[in-house]
Amino acid sequence: MHENVRIHPTAEVSDQAQIGAGTSIWHQCQIREDVHIGANCIFGKGVYVDFGVHIGDNVKVQNYVSIYHGVTIEDGVFIGPHVCFTNDNLPRAINPDGSPKSADDWVLGHITIKRGAALGANATILPKVVVGEWALVGSGAVVTQDVPAHGLVVGNPARLIGFVCPCGQRLVAGEAQAEMMAARCPQCQTQVEIPLTVWRQVQ
Repeated sequence: MHENVRIHPTAEVSDQAQIGAGTSIWHQCQIREDVHIGANCIFGKGVYVDFGVHIGDNVKVQNYVSIYHGVTIEDGVFIGPHVCFTNDNLPRAINPDGSPKSADDWVLGHITIKRGAALGANATILPKVVVGEWALVGSGAVVTQDVPAHGLVVGNPARLIGFVCPCGQRLVAGEAQAEMMAARCPQCQTQVEIPLTVWRQVQ
């Protein structure tokens, strides 16, 4: 652990966690063993990070987020307050015979959040989902399937309603050629290429 990591006295951080330089961990966070957190991250009040989770650099995690085992978060991701990452598609406390489920009596469902993506407040991410680079998940969305790069999804279950620029603005259609849509940002004028097959999935 680097010396210039800021950990609030009320936080509980395992000695077996790796924390990158410049990271701040605030009130009442719990960071468990074998967690890897990169540099210059911010963890707001009450964040829980389960064992074995991998988090990249420059990630911002708002208050009361739950990040469970099996989650990988790449660089530059924003996670709004109360976002929950799940990891079990068939959750049960007991077996059919009434005996308690054991720690090994389930199938882990991995989640990956790609570079630059943003998850709005109270979003829930279900197991076996990949959220693509620079995608934007709306507040309260329940994400049950993969989100394409730059995709904008909302609702329960989350549905694709458009595409966003890295600056956050919604992209508009440009010229389509070679199976790609040259979408454009009306704010910063960035051009983003989206496969036409993906562009046509917008509902």
